[in-house]
Amino acid sequence: MRVTDVAARLGVSGSTAHRLLGMLVYRDFAEQLPDRRYGPGPVLRGGPPPRASVTRLRDVALPHLRELVDALGETANVMVLAGTDVRFVATVECDRVLRVGDRTGRVLPAHLSSGGKAALALADEEQWAAVLDPLDDDTAARLARELRTVRRRGFAVNDQATEAGLTAVGVAVPAAGGLSGAAISVAAPTARCSRDLLPVWGAALIGAAAAIARDLDAG
Repeated sequence: MRVTDVAARLGVSGSTAHRLLGMLVYRDFAEQLPDRRYGPGPVLRGGPPPRASVTRLRDVALPHLRELVDALGETANVMVLAGTDVRFVATVECDRVLRVGDRTGRVLPAHLSSGGKAALALADEEQWAAVLDPLDDDTAARLARELRTVRRRGFAVNDQATEAGLTAVGVAVPAAGGLSGAAISVAAPTARCSRDLLPVWGAALIGAAAAIARDLDAG
């Protein structure tokens, strides 16, 4: 459903419907799809309840995301792999007028997003196959080469692959505290990005990801 659908069904304003959906996303009852509609989240899909480790990841990551925002001046996210997609579980926005907004609850194809590619680069062959097999041969070959490059240099880049005018850099969070397949990213308007900035952001993200892993292990 779209926000307007929810507002009409409940007889409330669009802003109230948006706030309600935001809380449902935060509590894993809903998630925002790539076309901006809202669908059922993990709690409502009939599977096992969300792992406590995902909630702990969100709590542990938030202070480090805030430090990234303070240091880099751009929006920071934490996400987890969900099959062939990646689900954003927390966002800290920067305070610039022109900025990337809150992505909490959004679901995107993992092979297009920076954090998704960073997490996939460390995934096993079965996960790679699930992503690569549906693609045509040329696209799959390019993606496989890119994932090997990401594994080698430590960070991935999304240059307007998921949204025009948006560039992001992502880094995998090392498996820790019983959780794997997590990543963090910094996202900014493409107009403020340059090739020289990408390794700087990558280095900052690698440090933050290592700190998140240490805190997860420490409990």
